[in-house]
Amino acid sequence: MNSTIHCFIPFAGKAQADKTVRGLRENALVGKIYLLATEPTTEIIEGCEVIRVEGLQHSSTLKAIAERSDASYSLIYTKYTTLEMGYFALDRMTMLAADSGAGMIYADHYQICGDNKTHAPVIDYQQGSLRDDFNFGSVLLFRADALKESVSRMRADYQYAGMYDLRLKLSQKYSLVHINEYLYSEVEQDTRKSGEKIFDYVDPKNRGVQIEMEQACTEHLKEIGGYLQPEFQSIAFEAGNFAYEASVIIPVRNRIRTIRDAIRSVLTQQTDFRFNLIVIDNHSTDGTTEAIREFASDERLIHLIPERQDLGIGGCWNLGVHHADCGKFAVQLDSDDVYKDEHTLQTMVNAFYEQNCAMVVGTYMMTDFDMNMIPPGIIDHKEWTPDNGRNNALRINGLGAPVPSIHRYCARSRFPTPAMAKTTRWGSTSRAATRSVASTT
Repeated sequence: MNSTIHCFIPFAGKAQADKTVRGLRENALVGKIYLLATEPTTEIIEGCEVIRVEGLQHSSTLKAIAERSDASYSLIYTKYTTLEMGYFALDRMTMLAADSGAGMIYADHYQICGDNKTHAPVIDYQQGSLRDDFNFGSVLLFRADALKESVSRMRADYQYAGMYDLRLKLSQKYSLVHINEYLYSEVEQDTRKSGEKIFDYVDPKNRGVQIEMEQACTEHLKEIGGYLQPEFQSIAFEAGNFAYEASVIIPVRNRIRTIRDAIRSVLTQQTDFRFNLIVIDNHSTDGTTEAIREFASDERLIHLIPERQDLGIGGCWNLGVHHADCGKFAVQLDSDDVYKDEHTLQTMVNAFYEQNCAMVVGTYMMTDFDMNMIPPGIIDHKEWTPDNGRNNALRINGLGAPVPSIHRYCARSRFPTPAMAKTTRWGSTSRAATRSVASTT
């Protein structure tokens, strides 16, 4: 069988890459193997060509790969750890690539850490997806002609966002297809807790990355006609008849350890307006219900237990927003969050009037249960700006917990209803505490 795949793998020395190279060579489909070295090296692996590159995510690296993509397919491996392809995995990937006509194929895989082998499934790519941290796994098989054509349309020279730019350009003309099969294994070296990893995109150390990601995303939206100009309607705050200026809404299920503090942080707010607290208790079984009832003497608390059994966090939000006593401003607070101080709610509501905006985006700090700051610390959401925030928000992993909105806008949005378990953003060992509040239109 003729070789149809050229492979491109990160290279930090023979000891790091040798086993990966030997494994790839066992498949007759593999032709040339290129080693991507970000530092000068005198080490070589026989039969491989070393390519000196600026960085694995650099635009120039992808252009160098495209120039050498003269086989039918190009495989890019994105990790330095050993790659072990499954039995006939490359045959399977090329067959499905040919059958689907996809520009890129990716698959489920295993992660090996010591003696532990875990499943690492990925999800289907949806047309129009912009998330810059979408997990494709570490093995990307490109149709070579699609790769070369897409790279030819990459105009910017990115240090960090090159792969993201390529994926957006590719998605404009070609499909990205997920194979729901476990086709390779990789060794997991990043042993940070998931709560630390999920905020990589907002880690202050990664601000330069975020600027480039925003540029790539904005360019893509303009190319496909999806860019939103910074043009806004004036908000008429006097519209509607509300008994309360604001309602803090807390959806909760089984948060006995944090729900009391969350409720207390709301009821101790000092404001010059009327507000209430709507807690949607989604059939808790751990004592959360009883904990909420401890505050029943405060008439500002509205404790709702849905009649339906199928409401996720979005469904609970819908229930709260559509309650007859929901205020003019609906303010999200997660059940494991607390406000910074007693003036936070006033600050958020003031921001609506001061900036004539429909939604306020907050700044907050990640802490443990003892209120000690934990990585990544303060989340300021600088990616939300008046000029480009609406576009930039499409690519990031959420806007954070303290997000108030005008009632009439969020009430007509009808929030989706994912499983309630998805509200466990920080896991069971940490909580978030609101530090300050920012806003934009």
